[in-house]
Amino acid sequence: MEASSDRALLLLRILLFCALASAATILLPLATRPCANSLSRTILAVTGLDPYLISCAGDASEASLSEGDGAGKKPRSGGPIVTDLLWCGKPDLPPHALPPFHCCPPMPSSEPINFTFPDPGEPLRTRRPVHEVGAEYMAKYARAVALMKALPHDDPRSFYQQANIHCAYCTGAYRQVGRPELPVQIHFSWLFFPFHRAYLYFFERIAAKLLGDPGFAMPFWSWDVPEGMRIPAEFAAEASPLYDPIRNPRHAPPTVVDLDFMDVEKNYTNEQQIQYNLWAMYKQMISNAPLPSLFHGQPYRAGDAEKPGAGTVEIYPHNTMHGWTGDISRPNHEDMGVYYSAGRDPIFYPHHANIDRLWEAWRRIGVARGNRRQVDFTDPDWLESSFLFYDEEARLVRVSIRDMLDMGRLRYRYAGVGLPWLSARPPATPGVNSRRGKLKSVSFPVSLDAAVSVEVRRPGTLRSRREKEAREEVLVVEGVETDGADFVKFDVYVNAVEYEKVGPGGREMAGSFVTLKHPGKEGMVMRTSMRVALNELLEDLGADGDESITVTLVPARGKARIGGLRIVYMAE
Repeated sequence: MEASSDRALLLLRILLFCALASAATILLPLATRPCANSLSRTILAVTGLDPYLISCAGDASEASLSEGDGAGKKPRSGGPIVTDLLWCGKPDLPPHALPPFHCCPPMPSSEPINFTFPDPGEPLRTRRPVHEVGAEYMAKYARAVALMKALPHDDPRSFYQQANIHCAYCTGAYRQVGRPELPVQIHFSWLFFPFHRAYLYFFERIAAKLLGDPGFAMPFWSWDVPEGMRIPAEFAAEASPLYDPIRNPRHAPPTVVDLDFMDVEKNYTNEQQIQYNLWAMYKQMISNAPLPSLFHGQPYRAGDAEKPGAGTVEIYPHNTMHGWTGDISRPNHEDMGVYYSAGRDPIFYPHHANIDRLWEAWRRIGVARGNRRQVDFTDPDWLESSFLFYDEEARLVRVSIRDMLDMGRLRYRYAGVGLPWLSARPPATPGVNSRRGKLKSVSFPVSLDAAVSVEVRRPGTLRSRREKEAREEVLVVEGVETDGADFVKFDVYVNAVEYEKVGPGGREMAGSFVTLKHPGKEGMVMRTSMRVALNELLEDLGADGDESITVTLVPARGKARIGGLRIVYMAE
């Protein structure tokens, strides 16, 4: 009997030892390298540990090595941009940032689910312009924001967490999976439009769920049409959930927006400002945007450095409207005037709904004009790039750009407000002297401390109509370097050395480079590029057959260094 008991005790000890050894085998790697294991989501969710404390952004796990050519070698470049909460850590914020400073969303206990389209039988949401919808409709949006603000901060559907989404994707909090040295940045690249469309899609569905109204649709701030060129009065009422005290008080309604704003009040009449706004819209939506890479921004793939180059609408009016709305008395122009805090202002979402509407307008204009080049990208690296959002049921969802291309399948549309800028082709300025042959020699790279004029030779000329329809002549401003912790703007003039004679929005002013503050400390260099379409511009200036053009770069705010200028022909 004793021998039997001893054998049972020995067996129990052996089983206990095996159990402990097995637990150690599982838990020790999780404790030392949580990001290399699929159970880390559960560990973080159950223990309540903040992902900032166990950040994968600096952990070169087996997953990252497997993507390279072998241990110790740099991972291959190319492929879609992919984000994962296990690779989300502390954000890089500008100096004097306003708390709170955490941007990553709550950690789920399981893997994200893949996006599925809503039921085709769902109500079709119709997003309407703020200036037309009326007080009752805006009261519903205000109530949705109030309900989001009332949720606990750790609820991913709360307004606090919704605002943090923009912060996480704009401040380097997310890192490219397998490439901890490379932050993910959804601005200044081809990710800009589809990311914000997905952002609004989930925000709108969360609002509808909280309201108990399946057909609820967000309003949009139509600052591109004269009737909408003011901050809507509903956002200026201090008692409203839509009010944000951290805005520019000089731009309260009924002040007309300035789509070319950069800190300086221009004191135009309302009629003048509206006309200049319409000219700016024409340039950015029509003459400067005949190709997807010019409208959307430059390709940005896994392994690439961030900010390869922004599209036309992102540069302005998107950036300028952020700056116009934010409080310029603060160092970073919070809330709207800087990326990390922009989502804290309820006007951010109607602002971006208008940006999303302009994407759809650009598509339709291309179809109407028979421009076969004016379509979205078909590159699989674009289509398969993906983002993470929580849905109305608080489930973490992975959504790809491919999922965001058909508004009908997403069950929303925009009410029409007209496109008055469609026929607002800017006039050329009479009597502007290009003074070719008298230009000083310029050696690039050059610091843009004062206006610089350069003669740029064209590689050829597009003689026939067929050639012009097939290819776009593009001025490339390459090697643009700015202080990432500063606001920067410079203007690009063509054949106007005497640029002072060109009035606001004049045809010779081909485009502007505009950037808000980017994450990082003062002195951190932001590197990017800029592109300006030339076909229609040179036709309007009567310079279509010239062998060269003069390009004048004029600083307006902040410091920039330019690597060079060249002209290329593009067909996409």
